[in-house]
Amino acid sequence: MYGVKSFFKTRDDEWQLVAAPESENTAVLDRLRMKHVKEDPYMFADTYDGEKIKQCIEDFLKASNVQMPVEVSSQSRTLAFGGNADLIAYVGHDGLMDFNVSLQYSSTVEKTKEVIILACYSKSYFSPEIRKAKANPTLWTTRLMAPEAYTLQAALDGWIRNETGKEINERAAQIYQKYQKCGINGARKLFAIGY
Repeated sequence: MYGVKSFFKTRDDEWQLVAAPESENTAVLDRLRMKHVKEDPYMFADTYDGEKIKQCIEDFLKASNVQMPVEVSSQSRTLAFGGNADLIAYVGHDGLMDFNVSLQYSSTVEKTKEVIILACYSKSYFSPEIRKAKANPTLWTTRLMAPEAYTLQAALDGWIRNETGKEINERAAQIYQKYQKCGINGARKLFAIGY
C-alpha cells in the first residue's frame, strides 16, 4: 500500500505516470517514469527483485557517485536519471546490515549528488560508502524505521521547493508521525541530514 509505485500512482495527485518502460537490468522488476504536475522534476523509479538487494544497493551507490548514467528522450528534451540525476533515493531494507560492498568509486566528481536513504539505521551503515561516493545526504535515518513512500514524498516536496535540510527533516518527521503514530519527538530523532 505504501510502496513507491502504489503510493505515487494512487495516493499522490502531484505526480503523474508518464511511462512504464522496460529495463535492460534483469534485476529490475518494474520501472516507472513520473512527472511532477506543478513543477519541472521527473522521477525515475526502479523496483528491484528482493533477491537482488545487493545489486540494488550497489547500483544506488554507483549512481550516487555519478556512475550508471541514464538518459531518456521525451518529446523535445532529454531527461537525466541514474548517475545523471540531481537527487537519488534508496527506499527499502538496509542490506548493508547483512553484507558488505566493495565498489570502485570515481575520484573525479564534478557535481555532488544529493541522496535520500530511507532504510533502518541508514546513516550508520551507509555513511562510509556515501562518503566514498562523494555524495551529500539530504535525508537519512538513525534508527529502525518503516521505509515507506509517504516519507519519500514529503522529502521530495521539500527538495523541490528548495527547502533547507532542517525543513526537509521536519517534513519527514511530521508525515512519519502521521502514518506511524510514533510521537513527533521520536519521529524527529529518527531522521538526520548531512554527516
